Amino acid sequence: MKLVSWNVNGLRACANKGFGDYFREVGADVFCVQETKLQEGQIDLDLGGEHEQYWNYAVKKGYSGTAAFTMKKPLSVRYGIEENEEPEGRILTLEYENFYLVTVYTPNAKRDLSRLEYRLEWEDRFRDYLISLDKLKPVLACGDLNVAHNEIDIKNAKSNRGNSGFTDEEREKMTRLLEAGFIDTFRHIHPDRTDVYTWWSNMPGVRAKNVGWRIDYFLASARLAPLITAAESDCHVLGSDHCPIVLEIALD
Repeated sequence: MKLVSWNVNGLRACANKGFGDYFREVGADVFCVQETKLQEGQIDLDLGGEHEQYWNYAVKKGYSGTAAFTMKKPLSVRYGIEENEEPEGRILTLEYENFYLVTVYTPNAKRDLSRLEYRLEWEDRFRDYLISLDKLKPVLACGDLNVAHNEIDIKNAKSNRGNSGFTDEEREKMTRLLEAGFIDTFRHIHPDRTDVYTWWSNMPGVRAKNVGWRIDYFLASARLAPLITAAESDCHVLGSDHCPIVLEIALD
């Protein structure tokens, strides 16, 4: 099974920058996106008719939002942690026979860290949610988690320590999530690989020089580790300030 996750930073804009070409080329069984930044009816996305489409729109226009396009119809779909309670459209959960798939766009603490307290509280709720699902069946969780977990996951660790996305508090929440029974699939396959990132600033030359952050992840219940066959970042794919990430796993 091949799964893809991509923070598209506005799906309408990304659709004009090659999203459809990549979608068809990668041939994913399930393709998850974050930061769709649109409302129902604002895009006519031609996926070839083979994929079911599920959308969690933010109440605020042009903001946040998640979606999943899947060739295998899920048993159920949940919008938010609690049913229909999450106004920023950040979480979408697809239930399949043998696992749950969660796509998530974690809140940003903001440059001045004015939303850090909210972010940390949200992290606790998200962790508890994944744990509750994991008690029922294994979990795959993908998306933009808005944190570079370790120094190996960011180009300039020393100068960025304490900045939004690389505060000690945010990194500790990621550590606690993994300690709760989940693995970072990329690091499971590539524990020591350096200079692989998923987000780059829009400042001139930054992406060309690969001065990036790895903040997009596929997490998995630890018991799924033996089934993981590949975990990669398609860093060459443009269209957003993030690149797509790909997971291949022996699940039906």
